[in-house]
Parts: sequence; C-alpha cells; structure tokens
Amino acid sequence: MISSFQCGSLQIGEECRRHVTIMESLSNVKNRNEDSSTGSGGGDGGGQQRLAVLSYEQVRRLNDVMDEVVSIHGRGNFPTLEVRLRDLVTVVRNKLEADTASGGAGMRVRDIRLNGGAASHVLATESQPYNDLDLIFGVELSGGRNFDRVKTAVLGSLFDLLPEGVSRKRITTCSLKEAYVSKMVKVNQDGDRWSLISLGNSRGHKNVELKFVDSMRRQFEFSVDSFQIVLDSLLLFYKCSELPIGENFYPTVVGESVYGDFQEALYHLHKKLIATRHPEEIRGGGLLKYCNLLVKAYQPARPDYIKTLERYMCSRFFIDFPDIGQQRAKLENYLWNHFVGLEEESLKYRYLMLLHSVVEESTVCLMSHERRQTLSLIEELAYLVLCQEQQRLLSQHHPPAALLFTNGYYYAPVQHPCYHCTCTWMACSS
Repeated sequence: MISSFQCGSLQIGEECRRHVTIMESLSNVKNRNEDSSTGSGGGDGGGQQRLAVLSYEQVRRLNDVMDEVVSIHGRGNFPTLEVRLRDLVTVVRNKLEADTASGGAGMRVRDIRLNGGAASHVLATESQPYNDLDLIFGVELSGGRNFDRVKTAVLGSLFDLLPEGVSRKRITTCSLKEAYVSKMVKVNQDGDRWSLISLGNSRGHKNVELKFVDSMRRQFEFSVDSFQIVLDSLLLFYKCSELPIGENFYPTVVGESVYGDFQEALYHLHKKLIATRHPEEIRGGGLLKYCNLLVKAYQPARPDYIKTLERYMCSRFFIDFPDIGQQRAKLENYLWNHFVGLEEESLKYRYLMLLHSVVEESTVCLMSHERRQTLSLIEELAYLVLCQEQQRLLSQHHPPAALLFTNGYYYAPVQHPCYHCTCTWMACSS
C-alpha cells in the first residue's frame, strides 16, 4: 500500500514540477508586461496585459471542449478514429516525450495550448461556432531531424488509437499519413520554426489541427483569433483529481492574447469588432478572413483607419498570390473550407460581393488589366454560387415553381436568400 502510494506520488510530483515550470514562465511574461507598462516604451506590447485567469464558466466550457469526442475520418478501408480531445492530447504528448528507442520523439513539451475558434468559443459570452480544433505544442525544432521526429510521433499516436480488432501487421506510417492526414506543413526560415499536421478528411466535421511551435513571429490575424489557452493545469487536474470540475473545485487556467492586451481583445470578441496590426506581416494580408468577419456582422474597431488597413491587406494578398491561377485556387479553397453547412453556404454570395468591393476600392498595387482580371474572377465565382443557391432553393418546391418560356429562354422566379437582389426573374437555361 505504501509502495504504491509512493510510486504514485513520484509520478504526480514530476507532473507538478512541469506545471510549476509552466506557471513560472507565464508569470515571467506577466512581469515583463507589467514592467513595460511602467516604462516609456512605444512598442505594440507596451502597457498591455497579455495574460488573464479564466473564470469558472470559461473553465467549464473549456472542459466541455476537451471532453468532446472528435472523429478522425480515414480514407479507404481505414476506420474512423473516435477519441476524446483530452485523450488525443495526452497520447500525442506522451509519444513526443517518450524515448526514441520506444518509438517516441525524445522531446520536451514546454506547454500545450488551445488556439483559434475553439479558444474564442471558450472565452466568449455568446456561443461562437468553430470549424477546427487547433492545438499548439511548444517544442524545440532546432534541427531538421526534430521535424521528422514530430511527424513520426503523430503517426505513432494514430497507430495507437486504431480500434481493437484492426489488423496492424501491414499498416505503415506512410499508409497512416495517406489515410488520416489532410495537410502537412513545415516552416523553417527567417526565424520561424514550426510545423502543422491536420487530421481529418471529412467535410462538415471538425478537423484537428496539431501545430508544433518552436518560434513563430506572427501567431494571429485579428484580435478576435489571438487567444491561446494553456491546457497543462487542466490536464494535470484530469490526472490527479477523482472529483469532477465544479463551481467550488476547478483548476486555475491561464489564457493569453498574442495580439497584446487580453481585455481589449476580449472586448473586441464580445462586441464583434475587427482590429489588427501590421496586416502586411500576415500571409495573404488577412484579406479573406477580414471579409469573412464583415459578412458575419463584425464592424471595424477604428472605422477611420480601416481603409488604410484594407490597402495593406490587398497589397500583401497580391504579393503572395500574384497570378490569377493562384488567386482562383486560394479563393475556391477558402470557400470550401470556411463555408460549411446550410447557414454558412447562404453567406457565400454576400462574402464574395464584399470581397469584390474591398478589392475594387482598396487595391493600389496592380495594373488596371490585372485588377479587372481579379474582379472578373470574383464575379465569376459569385455567379456560380448564386446559381447553385437558386438551384437548391428551386429544388425545395414540390411541385417545382412554374417556369416562364419567352424569347427562347426559360425564366424561373428568384427565391431570395439572406442577400439582397434587385431582380425578380432570372434566366436559367436556353
């Protein structure tokens, strides 16, 4: 009995030391923020509190997210992996920290964070929908071999998560990658060292984005997506406590806004305000995300300054996607990934019209024929979306709505969705 208790105490002690180290590093960041607030510095982070302790309601929502069962769909004959998010995080961390001799990466995980839309959902007072579950593992990626070790550890985690009864004899890491990984990115240049592995292949289901970060200069697009929630204290709570989370018994969880001031970013989230800084540092300038926020009723936090930001966004977008083929691929991919479900689909036409307006008014870096070419591309995509929406609405009529034939064309009555259309009849086919 005593021996078992001592063994357990030793293991918990190691976890506690890890947690203390993480909290000390967060405290150091907070102290630096406080020191900068008393100085005369004029940097972006001067006088700002990047950290905040989550309330009970926020911790409860975080616990619900971590308890969520995610489905990682496999291609072909590979089965769908059903796993709680908290268990997936634990399996991946254990595989990263395990010795290389036992199939691990032999790496130290500094901390684990929830990022993106799921973090915003946890912090917001109103429900915020989110498409992906973004997780950040802080690791050292000083050498190229470490990137390969991370990839091997993730694929090994997927192997361990295969359901019972699945024959593992002929399953290789290559086949696991083809079955369960939808995207894999490695960045190691200009001071950025990070990799991304996206799990899941089924549209309409939440993908799991695993990001492994050593250093990243730009970690956000807008203030409302700048939140990161440190999960280590919650994971330790799961391991140490036999009691469930309650209003009088829950772990201290810290959140950070990499935008800068946490309370300011939280205010923007609650009030649906658009704010960013240096959009020229964002790949694509944040242009597509900016129009997505506009179509979802967000408003600029500084209306007097937004036109200047729009010009920066457009300039950076056309630097990163200079030819019309790249622009088409980027726009089609963005529409496919960010407008999923009936409610989101109905916003696509308005989104493209907003994008058209911003590009038309704020693009100053293109030749006139290049600008017309891009605008024509957006118009073409908008017309395709409009036609698809009309076909969907017409198919809902039983019997179908009456068609009018005149002058060699069939005309169908337009069914007005959420956007405004000035016409009342539309030619469908000749």
